[in-house]
Amino acid sequence: MKDYIRIPSPLGMLRVEAEGGCLAAIRPEEGVPRRAEEPLLRAAEEWLRAYFAGERPEPDALPLAPAGSDFSRRVWERLRAIPYGESISYGELALELDSAARAVGGAVGRNPLLILIPCHRVLGAGRKLTGFAWGLERKKTLLELEGISYRE
Repeated sequence: MKDYIRIPSPLGMLRVEAEGGCLAAIRPEEGVPRRAEEPLLRAAEEWLRAYFAGERPEPDALPLAPAGSDFSRRVWERLRAIPYGESISYGELALELDSAARAVGGAVGRNPLLILIPCHRVLGAGRKLTGFAWGLERKKTLLELEGISYRE
């Protein structure tokens, strides 16, 4: 069974889910804040608060277990290697993974752990702002927080 917290953020209320000792999902969800006693969820809340405060929390500090295909997990692992404040294009990512940009884009769009697996750091060709599961305004917020330039 998944335990969860709900925390306020600059993106709106976020639901953070844990299952089996790992974080499984982060997504926007309306409602009132909800605290949890589980240490992992408390650590996730602290990590997210630090991130939104402009700090650079250790990207590998929390255990993650996103559910997805082998290919999706491979894409997500590569996303985790994109440093804070940097970006990559879908085309570059596809080339690195020896795949089609469309397939990579699909995996990026299915990322269940937004922010912790920083899919917001993936831009279109020419640094063009493109798709984000939570909407482009939220993607802009994350990019601007990290000082990543983009064009609309």
